[in-house]
Amino acid sequence: MDNLKIFGRDIKQALLTGVSYMLAFVVPGGILIALGFAFGGIYVYEDTSFAASLFSWGKIAFSLMVPIMAGYIAFSLADRPGIAPGIIAGMIAESQGSGFIGGMIGGILAGYIVLSIKKVKIPSVLQSLMPVLIIPLFGTIFIGVIMTYIIGVPVTWLNTTMTSVLTNLSGGSLIIFGLIQGAMLAIDMGGPLNKAAYFVAIGMATSGNDWAPMSANFIASMSPPMGIAIAMLISKNKFTTLERKGVGNCIVGGLAMITEFAIPYAVSDPFRVIPSLMVGSAIGAALSYAANLTLQAPHGGVFVILLANKPIVWLGVLAIASLITAGMLILLKPKVVENEIEIEA
Repeated sequence: MDNLKIFGRDIKQALLTGVSYMLAFVVPGGILIALGFAFGGIYVYEDTSFAASLFSWGKIAFSLMVPIMAGYIAFSLADRPGIAPGIIAGMIAESQGSGFIGGMIGGILAGYIVLSIKKVKIPSVLQSLMPVLIIPLFGTIFIGVIMTYIIGVPVTWLNTTMTSVLTNLSGGSLIIFGLIQGAMLAIDMGGPLNKAAYFVAIGMATSGNDWAPMSANFIASMSPPMGIAIAMLISKNKFTTLERKGVGNCIVGGLAMITEFAIPYAVSDPFRVIPSLMVGSAIGAALSYAANLTLQAPHGGVFVILLANKPIVWLGVLAIASLITAGMLILLKPKVVENEIEIEA
């Protein structure tokens, strides 16, 4: 049982590490793509202007998301020798179509493969070759075989099927689709389910030029930190002094579409905070579809609001989702009784 807990803890930490490093590519990539659209219009990718260059730089940053995530998942598990096999696993996932899920699995496997290679006893004269030759080479061979011949087909099928199901659901019942999408985006605040819903929206925008899912994605991703900030401003006695010091971070995170700023609050009180975030995000995403909103940018928060088809309505839906989240938090969370000495420490 203890080994299982350690394994679960290591996997969770590895996933958080991979996503945190990936954000360094997501944020500039998303903003550059948004700026490209803002300055060059919807068909900026057909141009040769500076706006088109901004767009292409953003696309390059986005193309590195899955490889970087996989590389640093492996790094978290196996330290520096895991980076190369992990990144290669992510690149294979991107090329074969298994995408985010494939990259996540590949990064985990690469980390444990490298750990296993490290345990192999070799002659002392070859020890210096371990980090620069033996681990990268055999780590890459093993993860390449697994990704290509074992992981690739089923995970690519799962990815394609999930996208197809959600796409068909969006055609049959946008409200149901919005509720599912919004809940997925809020449940782990930037984790695997959040990113799965995000990449579905990306796929529908890039392959079908359908930007309605992206509008819902923005609202459902921004309302968790915004709702927490509003709740802290309205009901200070429901949050600790330390938590209230983060109100500015939550406001900035909400405006910039960085859901991860909600994570500390969810960790401290998961059974009240996570359902509150899910309800607000689910209703916000559903309302986005009900209002026929679109937003033609993959990231950027309110800084790309002019790319929405109805900016004022869009802001109104975001406000409603954030207020619902805040209301749920105020309703569910008990008053906090603090020990002033502990707070100061």
